[in-house]
Amino acid sequence: MTDYGVGIGWRPEIAGFVAELPGLRFVEVVAESVHDHAPVPPGLADLRARGVAVVPHGVRLSLGGAEPVEPARVTHLATVAERLDAPLVSEHIAFVRAGGVEAGHLLPLPRSREAVDAVVANVARTRAELPVPIALEPIAAIFDWPDDELTEAQFLTEILERTEALLLLDIANVYANARNRGTDPLELLDALPLDRIAYCHVAGGAEAGGIYHDTHTDAVPEPVLALVAELCARRRPPALLLERDGAYPAADALRAELDAIAKASGYPAVT
Repeated sequence: MTDYGVGIGWRPEIAGFVAELPGLRFVEVVAESVHDHAPVPPGLADLRARGVAVVPHGVRLSLGGAEPVEPARVTHLATVAERLDAPLVSEHIAFVRAGGVEAGHLLPLPRSREAVDAVVANVARTRAELPVPIALEPIAAIFDWPDDELTEAQFLTEILERTEALLLLDIANVYANARNRGTDPLELLDALPLDRIAYCHVAGGAEAGGIYHDTHTDAVPEPVLALVAELCARRRPPALLLERDGAYPAADALRAELDAIAKASGYPAVT
């Protein structure tokens, strides 16, 4: 992936704000929010016209499901990638459905050999139709399955090696998981193949009931920005993206978050 620097998740609610960022070079859009055949949302079309890269980010493929991915969902993701002239697409290492039941949420996988095989098979089915590479994102999980066979780093590395996929590393997820598990997030950074990172997510969260939740509706906390700096000191990723999915603050607050990510990563400000 090109060194795009700092980007932001494009949402209709903040389309006007995003359009006015002078240094912006890439955004991400939820793939399922873009129709196969209807016109591309005007805000996205305008960004593409000025050379801003748009990455479709899928949330409903269920790559970690025991059942094969649904062909229609794969076709939709491939079509959106073509329509947006995307450099790559991304999806989650998670499952969202089983036995025809939709969870409506990204659910964590057991870190088992069987789960690795399921992900690898579904990524292969997906890549067969995609016109561009795919990056896989490990999710924030508030629990671990019992009797895991692999560490998180081993689990992710084996999936990446066997699928030849790229990594979408969510630094907020790394922080959330380490905080909830009582582990050191730097240990994971030191064990992952950082050269496989396509780009990173950066987002905020909040604690409730003794559990830290990756909300995407709170400001990015200082510990997450510190992790961004730690990651970039090891190997700076080609791009970092601010995720916001609701409770949007004033424009000045969003600019401050983007500036903080730029400062932590060493990339130029886009504001």
